Amino acid sequence: MKLAISLGYSGAKMALPVQRVLRAEQLGFHSAWTAETYGSDAITPLAYLAALTKKIKLGTSIAQLAARTPANLAMCAQTIDAMAGGNRMMVGIGMSGPQIVEGWYGQPWGKPNYQMRDYVAIMKKILKREGPVTHEGREFSLPYQGPGSSGLGKPLKSILHGNPDIPILLGTATPLNIRMTAEVADGWLSMNFMPGDMPRHRKVLEEGLAKRNDGLTFEKFEVWCSVHVQLASDVKAAIKAQKPSTALYVGGMGAKEMNFHKQKMIDRGYGDAAARIQELFLAGRKREAEDAVPDEYIDDGALMGPADRIRERYKLWANAGLTGVRLNSLNDESLEVFATVEKD
Repeated sequence: MKLAISLGYSGAKMALPVQRVLRAEQLGFHSAWTAETYGSDAITPLAYLAALTKKIKLGTSIAQLAARTPANLAMCAQTIDAMAGGNRMMVGIGMSGPQIVEGWYGQPWGKPNYQMRDYVAIMKKILKREGPVTHEGREFSLPYQGPGSSGLGKPLKSILHGNPDIPILLGTATPLNIRMTAEVADGWLSMNFMPGDMPRHRKVLEEGLAKRNDGLTFEKFEVWCSVHVQLASDVKAAIKAQKPSTALYVGGMGAKEMNFHKQKMIDRGYGDAAARIQELFLAGRKREAEDAVPDEYIDDGALMGPADRIRERYKLWANAGLTGVRLNSLNDESLEVFATVEKD
């Protein structure tokens, strides 16, 4: 299984762990992934890392669909890939909830399924340069002919002869969108994958793959998940330290009626806990919301504790049928733990 280092997005002060990425490359890590919400962007750090690294692949997990047009993201991906020497860029795309899409990016929420479908189709046409790009979609069209159009737009073909095979992966969560991901994309970035989940997800993915006309099989379709890592002598303390962020996301990250993180907890069988956490958090009782987060919910979806425990529990993920795993919250010490896991 491929190992990746997840860099996420920066906090209040821009910080990119360059030396950690360089060490990950030395250790044979497959890729490094950035993210974005409404702070640091996912593209610029990859361009910077491309200049400092030689072979580690560079991915976005995720690039916000509402942040840029499909043409712009295709341009960014091919530009970085070309400057990095080729065959290094991976594009992961997804959507935040309507609070961020409309509140930060100023874009209509629309129909996410149709948006992602159109977005991928346009990007693939641009990357492949088989002709001037046209697309008549439900949410995106090229040339644009909607309200305010001059009517003068014309189909164009990329000037840059870039890599036509940059993989495009989608971060999706519902069966409808997971099925669509397998139909149109090159891989899936799972938001809620646990060891043992592949059989039920494979059924949905196979349904999407069956609609393709390019012959892509499940064996070549990439499936990635993310796992939080924390090297610690006290497992209980490590779990407790994660409860504030879990309570924040489940309780208050998104509208009450549409919170993907709450749904993630429900999907894993913690519906009562999810409802209680949101109720307490929105009532301002944040400490109680944190206490309501089940220990098992955090521990089962993470690699936490002493190095030996992490190595042992990692085997569950290594045998889960995944293409790769993105390791979150690595520090210099915990990074070294994974130098030998594949040899265990």
